[in-house]
Amino acid sequence: MKKILLITTLLLFAVLSNSQTTNDILNVLVKNGTIKQEVADSLKADAKKKPVQVTSSKLIQIGGYGQFRYQFLQEKDKNDQFAVRRAYLDVKGAITKNWSYRLQADFANTPKAIDVYTELKVNDYLNFTIGQQVIPFSLNNITSNTKLELDDRTQAVGAFSSRGGDILGDNNGRDIGVTAFGTFFPIGNNLNLIEYRVGLFNGTGINKLDLNDDKDVIGRIVFHPIKGLDIGGSYYTGFTPDSATLNNKTKEILLGKRQRIGAELSYTYKFLNFKGEYLVAKDGDINKNGYYAQLGAFVIPEKIQVVGRYDTYDPDSDKSANLNTNITFGANFFFNPNTLLQVGFTIRQEEGTSIDNDIASIQLQINF
Repeated sequence: MKKILLITTLLLFAVLSNSQTTNDILNVLVKNGTIKQEVADSLKADAKKKPVQVTSSKLIQIGGYGQFRYQFLQEKDKNDQFAVRRAYLDVKGAITKNWSYRLQADFANTPKAIDVYTELKVNDYLNFTIGQQVIPFSLNNITSNTKLELDDRTQAVGAFSSRGGDILGDNNGRDIGVTAFGTFFPIGNNLNLIEYRVGLFNGTGINKLDLNDDKDVIGRIVFHPIKGLDIGGSYYTGFTPDSATLNNKTKEILLGKRQRIGAELSYTYKFLNFKGEYLVAKDGDINKNGYYAQLGAFVIPEKIQVVGRYDTYDPDSDKSANLNTNITFGANFFFNPNTLLQVGFTIRQEEGTSIDNDIASIQLQINF
């Protein structure tokens, strides 16, 4: 312990003085007879083996998680596979008592910034988040990857909230902008009757500049009439630039209005939880819709949970025989607060031309 403290002191002095290395300082201490050469050699060896921790003057929290998945794919010409699905590093810190920041990046596949924002908390009913953040649309969209009862989000949420399947591409359900949020009317038991978040966004996804002067307006409001019951709605309106003109500097064509409306319900009673959403959308002249109903139950409290979900998505409601339905069954095994194993099987059904494309998956999640 004494050696660690001495090394830390010496390294801190070296950084602050910016004039001597740790080895130089140890050599001076040996020359002056403060320590013996054997002790100095031992300290130098320890310094090489042990990482140096630098502590900021402000509180910094470093965390993250990894998700490792194996999928059994029934579809022809698709191979079963292992994948590092997500590898998130999450850094949070406080600037002042009411002012904080967050930096979160995903290092799986192509590294990219996920969350980059600062948050100012004024009071219960008015606060602000500025930067790249989750868009306030849909319960399933805003739920953290680590809190999902099934390892995939629903089809409609993926298509309508800047995730996989959206015409903007997969942006992890995020965009760049500013939001105001808060709660109203406390009703006891740490519960507020109304919760809201509304914001202005570029409408182009993560790590991208805006392509027009119009900003997307996105908002969500949730009512909590009693403990365990959440009833809410979401709204999204904006414009989507035509992907063929994204790099055109002289002329910009708009694909059309981008509109979404969602209604949601969540109820938790003891070991049971129900979640459901109905979503409608319009991209240009194409009308879309989808819904899901999900039921989960803990068969062993805080240890084993079983989940079932019925999930539909219609990519063009003006056409017939194009409805996609996923029926998913899953089980979650919570080994400890930082380790989760998810097992799931999805029956995939398509109207019109149907193919054999069911999916089974096993996903291990490690938090740190």
